[in-house]
Amino acid sequence: MKKSYLKWVFVVGTGLFLGGCSDDNPSGPTPEPGTGTARYVVASAPVGSQDGVADYLLTTSDLTQGTISTVGQGIEQDGSYRYYLTHKGKFFSLLYGQGNPGAVTTYALDEKGALQKTSDFQAETVQVFTTAGDDILTIKVPRSGNESASWFRINADQSKIVSEGQVNIVKLAGNGERAHFTWATQVGDKIFAPYMSIKGAAPDVFGTAYPDSSWIAVFSYPSMTYEKTIKDNRTSFIGSYFNNGLAVDENGDVYGFSPASATNAGKESSTKPSAFVRIKKGTTEFDQSYFFNVQEKSGGHKISDQTYLGSGKILLYMYGDINATTGNAKLAIADLYNQTFTWVTGAPNAIASSSASYNNNTVSEDKKSVYVGINTEAGSWVYTIDIATATAKQGLKVEGGAITAIVKVK
Repeated sequence: MKKSYLKWVFVVGTGLFLGGCSDDNPSGPTPEPGTGTARYVVASAPVGSQDGVADYLLTTSDLTQGTISTVGQGIEQDGSYRYYLTHKGKFFSLLYGQGNPGAVTTYALDEKGALQKTSDFQAETVQVFTTAGDDILTIKVPRSGNESASWFRINADQSKIVSEGQVNIVKLAGNGERAHFTWATQVGDKIFAPYMSIKGAAPDVFGTAYPDSSWIAVFSYPSMTYEKTIKDNRTSFIGSYFNNGLAVDENGDVYGFSPASATNAGKESSTKPSAFVRIKKGTTEFDQSYFFNVQEKSGGHKISDQTYLGSGKILLYMYGDINATTGNAKLAIADLYNQTFTWVTGAPNAIASSSASYNNNTVSEDKKSVYVGINTEAGSWVYTIDIATATAKQGLKVEGGAITAIVKVK
């Protein structure tokens, strides 16, 4: 899984080694000092070469117009499987080491708005990463063999691990399978960690005998003491592998979606629809009065992933094929409060891939737009999507690479 983060049928080229790049040089055109309080980091995988080539990090202050390029510019990442997030004014690049230890590289913006490396240390390869309190919380989730998932708290200010522990995922599942965390989200003084129930054994490691149930493990934070599991049977598991299934709104309510993508023996086996469920603020139970059947509202399409936009609006990444988790990507804006669904217009019809949703904290300052990197056979652009009208407009062009992430750093 190189750049197909959203589990859509993506073909993202990764590219030629481009010279003239330095790990510590500013990336992209040098901005004028004092032109703003935020910069956007655009991660781009150079096109035209074999899979496994590292991303280049470029920076810009404007995603709506212009051109940036990986050619002779950008900060080359050490390792080809990188994931990104920002916390407390810093930009973190995490290496997925495929079972081996991976680097956690920290960057800060200098006075000119360029990225400068501030630390680099080794940590365990993880499949889950999120911000929580002053920390980055990461979780290493074994799909077979070892029965314990390991969690780590990385202090964002110190850029080092300050606490760690384990969770027995076989015991947590309690059904003969194992709990495979799809993501984790801070909710008040707790961590909500949805999980898939998987067999964890060949030849059907990610298959399950329980396709129509959803679970969220609740942990106290920062101790990560297990408290309980929230359960429901109106849809399948929440989120999916490397896809965050939870969104927390301004009221503190939690909305979780299921892609209804459970399988057994390699065949899709979910009989419940792809939908959103809700947990009201201050509770640890599913709200039985709320059920947003997105699959029905969309004419049969399932949710792949999401980016919460504010005021109940949410950007949905949808599978293109009806009643399946396949097909060309499609984008939509939904209203979680009114349970309405609108397809985005103005985006390319054939999206090869996009910036991963968990790397897409790029709602505009006025909360009226969201930016998404879209890669097509014709090239890669950042599109501005007007939230109110669900219309997309082509903006910044990224030459020489396929966009894998867009992260705003203040």
